[in-house]
Amino acid sequence: MTMQRTPRAEPAAPLPAATRRSVWQSPWVTHLAAIALALLVGGALIALMGINPVRAYAALLDGALGNRNSIAETLMRAVPLALAGIGISIAFQAGVFNVGAEGQLFLGGMAAAWVGLQWTNLPPALLLLLMILAAMLVGALWAGVAAFLKVRFDASELINTIMLNYIAIFLVSYLVHGPLQDPGSPLGQTARLSAGATLPVILPATRLHAGLLLAIVVALAAYVLLWRTTWGFRIRVVGKNLMAARNAGINVPWSIVSAFLLSGALAGLAGFTEVAGVQHRMIENLSPGYGYTAIVVALLGQLNPIAVLASAILFAALQVGASTMESAVGVPSSVVTIVQYLIVIFIIGRGAFDLLASNRRRRHRE
Repeated sequence: MTMQRTPRAEPAAPLPAATRRSVWQSPWVTHLAAIALALLVGGALIALMGINPVRAYAALLDGALGNRNSIAETLMRAVPLALAGIGISIAFQAGVFNVGAEGQLFLGGMAAAWVGLQWTNLPPALLLLLMILAAMLVGALWAGVAAFLKVRFDASELINTIMLNYIAIFLVSYLVHGPLQDPGSPLGQTARLSAGATLPVILPATRLHAGLLLAIVVALAAYVLLWRTTWGFRIRVVGKNLMAARNAGINVPWSIVSAFLLSGALAGLAGFTEVAGVQHRMIENLSPGYGYTAIVVALLGQLNPIAVLASAILFAALQVGASTMESAVGVPSSVVTIVQYLIVIFIIGRGAFDLLASNRRRRHRE
């Protein structure tokens, strides 16, 4: 009887070098590596303080995602970061740098609170819609100041938006300490909004409000707008190559202005969610720096609205967990701030390593 020999399986061929490089250079791999490296650096800083990094990070994770309320707080904090971050991404896609989201957020919140206090007898759905429109309109107009100066006089939008931030914040401070101050309170705040002017809670026994659903809708709509419409294509062309956009007949000034206006509108919308969803009034210190952190959130999300939403949740989790880590194990919350900005530095710095690797390969071929 003749025995048939089973053919041996050939070993799998190794992946080509170009394929291996494309895998390692994938944005997802890059982002995960940057996050891991930033956490390692943060862990080293914690260890230098004589505290176990594993214990510290466990406390951070528990504070951000450990229970129902922690998850709700993380998602709630992600809402303004996502909305402002998506707006900043749209401006960045057009090649202009809107760093004025903080001021636009403040004025949007102020406008929403004013509308909510003026028309308390309107049906809740109509009142909330008017508050949203007011917040977005005022945020867009404030961003439009920098946009006009940019296209008319080629003035630096970086400087103008930073200066406009200060003007907006001090203007709000004047209003909540003056004409719009709650007469029954010595604090810098307006009167409390009526129940019909506040966003409903979507997770019982928590503070998580319907602004989260609004942020998800905005992320999806912004993605479609940027990658599935002619307007979005023109915006991206202007951001990539201004000269090519002009030669193609694209109205460059209008593209820049429209991107700026939409960016400011979304930052104003972020102010609305804080007023109607969290504070239920306008307060002097409405934002702990959401407009500035949103810049980092947008960069981490690579200016993709869906990824920006995920980035906002990550940053919100770090911020919420930081307070628990500080109270539980004594690690200052500033360590988390360092980790946040290291993530972005490592992602941006990847280009330097790519350039060094490319030069090394070129010298090797020579």
